[in-house]
Amino acid sequence: MYYVTFYHPDPVPDPANMARLREAYPRHRANLDEFAKGGQVWMIGTFGDPATQGSMAIFRSRAAAETFMASDPFVLEGLVHRTEIREWEPLEF
Repeated sequence: MYYVTFYHPDPVPDPANMARLREAYPRHRANLDEFAKGGQVWMIGTFGDPATQGSMAIFRSRAAAETFMASDPFVLEGLVHRTEIREWEPLEF
């Protein structure tokens, strides 16, 4: 079982928010890099246009997903409109 986090963008995007996201990205990336050292994040990335489609990450446990989001500057600084965590049980071939 894996856990997928979704970061949903604001449906009415504010151009100033994109500037704030760009400014916060180095802190977000540093947090991600440090978190990834523990091996609890499997994949992470944005959808085609992150400003309108958001992003997701796949974690090895719900606790890891919650811990990451609780420390992510994007969440802490109110730059993500809505977050969610879903259980995911992939078929592996």
